[in-house]
Amino acid sequence: MVELPFRYDVEVVGLLAAPGHRYDGRPDPTTAALPVESRTSIEVRADLGVVGDRYSARPAHRDASVTVLAVESLEELAAELGTGTWDPLAARRNVVLRGAEVEALRGQPFSLDCGAGEVRLDGGRPANPCAWMDLVLAPGAHRGMRGRGGVRCRPRSDGVLRLGPAVLRSAVPLDAARAGTARRPEPRRPVA
Repeated sequence: MVELPFRYDVEVVGLLAAPGHRYDGRPDPTTAALPVESRTSIEVRADLGVVGDRYSARPAHRDASVTVLAVESLEELAAELGTGTWDPLAARRNVVLRGAEVEALRGQPFSLDCGAGEVRLDGGRPANPCAWMDLVLAPGAHRGMRGRGGVRCRPRSDGVLRLGPAVLRSAVPLDAARAGTARRPEPRRPVA
């Protein structure tokens, strides 16, 4: 196992395990107006995902079955767009954290411990936003969330995550002050 020497106190402010893919097809106001499902806890299974979630145990999603987002990303974007606050689960991420520079976890191992034991995750590719964000959050949110839509993760251990205080351990240093800052992809280098 990779060592996780950096420790941060964070807060889990949202948890989602949705059995269906709500934002499928073209955005429509009726679906967008439905209440967001929320959980007080979720069960994570190694290499499978969140129990009861639409991406759990699907082979195509095993490297990306758990999504993690920094709530500061939504707060900063809401301020930029001049809107009120949004439900942090409207972006449809499984785990929403406060106090963590989530975008820096791309390609990095990390863990979350909500008091019921450590849940290890491998941060993967960005959790890119979809066009539905313009309808469920505000016009301009789809474009504004690029680079700060969270990270898709592969779960490496079983465990339970709960709302409330948690400890995040990471292999790289994080800066909570940058939690809402967009992280753009590295420019591609020309092939020699």
